[in-house]
Amino acid sequence: MKVGVVTFPGSLDDVDAQRAVRLAGAEPVALWHGDADLRGVDAVVLPGGFSYGDYLRCGAIARFAPVMAEVVAAAERGMPVLGICNGFQILCESHLLPGALIRNDHRTFVCRDQRLRIENASTAWTSAYGSGEEIVIPLKNGEGGYVADDFTLEMLEGEGRVVARYLDDNPNGSLRDIAGVTNERGNVVGLMPHPEHAVEDLCGPGTDGLRFFTSVLTSLVS
Repeated sequence: MKVGVVTFPGSLDDVDAQRAVRLAGAEPVALWHGDADLRGVDAVVLPGGFSYGDYLRCGAIARFAPVMAEVVAAAERGMPVLGICNGFQILCESHLLPGALIRNDHRTFVCRDQRLRIENASTAWTSAYGSGEEIVIPLKNGEGGYVADDFTLEMLEGEGRVVARYLDDNPNGSLRDIAGVTNERGNVVGLMPHPEHAVEDLCGPGTDGLRFFTSVLTSLVS
């Protein structure tokens, strides 16, 4: 199976995401933001980084990249799409996910190993976890505060669409400690922490992030 990883100008975790895909057992395919071509991939990862145009609003410019028209159309057909950090911001700006990401409430960049609780283990990207399972993966962001209006927050909670929640201290002011959400169908997931940095014991806090990538392979097979 092939998993595409999109590179935008300023992306810095695209190679890490490709490595995570490879370790999970799939073939990573590099996709360029300026090409309106998904090259026959079965799933797509929008990796983290500091993409061009973030000085206006995080993800606002990236959503107009030619590749994103293809990603949006594929996601609406059911293709699994994972947005990590800046990729999460792009998914919200593209209206594949509700809400928005804003500047951290303490106005400083945060980088640390973060405890999370998996709230929804039925998405294409989380099926290898147990509901309520606690994991540790790295977090690094300056604009990681998830916000939405009360109606949207209640909808996400009521429909079980909060994918992951921060444990211990809230690192960025995200409402209701939300670290990730999914669309109604469960094929599109946005996550602020970085699972691609927790796929090997040699680097990072462990391998808790690898199952995000093995989950999607299981989903594609089934």
